Amino acid sequence: MSYNDHNLEAGEKVPTYDDVNGRASDERPGAVNSDLLSRKLSARQVQMIAIGGTIGTGLFLGTGKSLAVAGPASMLIAYLIVGAIVFVTMLSLGEMSSFIPVAGSFCTFAGRFVDDAFGFAITWQYFINDGVSTASDLVALQLLLKYWTDNFPGWALSLIFWFVLIAANIVTVAVYGELEYWLSLLKVITIVIFILLGIAVNAGGNIAHHYIGGENWRLPGAPFVGGFGGFATVFVTAAFAYGGTESIAITAGETKNPTRNMPRVVKNVFWRILLFYILSVLLIGLNIPYTYPDLNSRSTRTSPFTIIFEQVGSQVAGSFINAVILTSVLSAGNHALFAGTRLLYTLAQEGHAPKVFGSLNRNRVPWVAVLATSVISGLCFGSSFVGAGDLWNWLQNIVGVSNQLSWISIGITSLRFRAALERQGKTHLLPFKNWTYPWGPWICVVLNIVIVLVQGWSSFSPEFSPVDFVGLYICLPFVLILYVGWKLVKRTKLVSLDEMDLETDVHTVEEEKELPEETGWLAKGNRALGWLF
Repeated sequence: MSYNDHNLEAGEKVPTYDDVNGRASDERPGAVNSDLLSRKLSARQVQMIAIGGTIGTGLFLGTGKSLAVAGPASMLIAYLIVGAIVFVTMLSLGEMSSFIPVAGSFCTFAGRFVDDAFGFAITWQYFINDGVSTASDLVALQLLLKYWTDNFPGWALSLIFWFVLIAANIVTVAVYGELEYWLSLLKVITIVIFILLGIAVNAGGNIAHHYIGGENWRLPGAPFVGGFGGFATVFVTAAFAYGGTESIAITAGETKNPTRNMPRVVKNVFWRILLFYILSVLLIGLNIPYTYPDLNSRSTRTSPFTIIFEQVGSQVAGSFINAVILTSVLSAGNHALFAGTRLLYTLAQEGHAPKVFGSLNRNRVPWVAVLATSVISGLCFGSSFVGAGDLWNWLQNIVGVSNQLSWISIGITSLRFRAALERQGKTHLLPFKNWTYPWGPWICVVLNIVIVLVQGWSSFSPEFSPVDFVGLYICLPFVLILYVGWKLVKRTKLVSLDEMDLETDVHTVEEEKELPEETGWLAKGNRALGWLF
């Protein structure tokens, strides 16, 4: 496969490679060039994708479950702790992905900077994570539908949007980027409105014209509901909610001028997400009692966002926000399918999956990987047998733990990456430096390990729950089996600092052309949002 210069965007590398095994003709043997995808995502789209990939069912539905089982104070503290972990994780990942902007992101880095078996295990588990995330979002659609009616089959709605997501991801990355931009923009506007309404409702702008203040924190059992067990349970829900923040680096493989744009995204987007999450969680805990019905029932879910809009006094407002949440869930599913597809493509490129999954269409989209990833998301149709509420709970636990394992791997990889840069004398080439190194990555690794081990408390108390136990811990033996199995079969070794590959796929600021700044009302609106958030 070959491409002429006029088919490439300005600043995009010409892919000289053997399209059978994906190895660059000018690289040394054994170096896999993963920089083969089309760089058509603009800074405007990447900024919004970063927000869209993290704000979804975890915030809109998961916060209701957290409030019900743990109370407002436990929920707020847990979200603050996980937010801090994600902050240092993103700084570590941004440093690596701006230097080596490939679609495999931290999964590729795990194999290149630590051990091929480690990369194999992490990439496969995160690929499955994204497939399951897409499934959980499609199940969430069924839960949201119950707000209006019980007469329409939930699986049919999931099926419709399942095909929509596949179509958006299989044509060209530009279609995915534009769809995600608009869905994410709607999401951001909605959350801003929610924050303003939440403040008004708390101050007395509600149906009863009653000042709420902190009275819901003083209910019997509040603000810490369920003791330590309730508090520990929120961590996996918060990890599910924040999950996807790290996957923004996966877009680096298809971003224009990645060494310039990725640092901007990483440095700015987390503060926007933290603002949205922490403020939203605080207002939910203040305005909604943890005893509110259907926050965590077996068959349905009522979004706290919908409840607060209803408190204003309009059923129409409740229907409106529920519809917006539905599009937000679609956005999160769209991003999860995109990320899972790129990881399966990376597995094929690196010889960790059949080569057919690395096949690109004429728009350089891994179309076979799109179809394969969408098959996993077919788990959503299991709701017909176990109930949408229970299935969503189980999928959420699996994804939350998987996210935490990914954050641990990013911390480990970051420590090895910086050590190799220092050994080879290349630290000065970094376009963006993680100012929390080395304590930041160590905090990420240690805190996440502790949280992963203790957050399953609820599966043991007050009585053992096999279903919850499996959902909370199945990822651990799965990753261990993948790691040990690949290591024994391939006899892989820890990559030495001197031999670590810090050349393949490396981009530097000097070699990238500065693209003309986007113009028009869309670009101006995006710059205004960037200034505000």
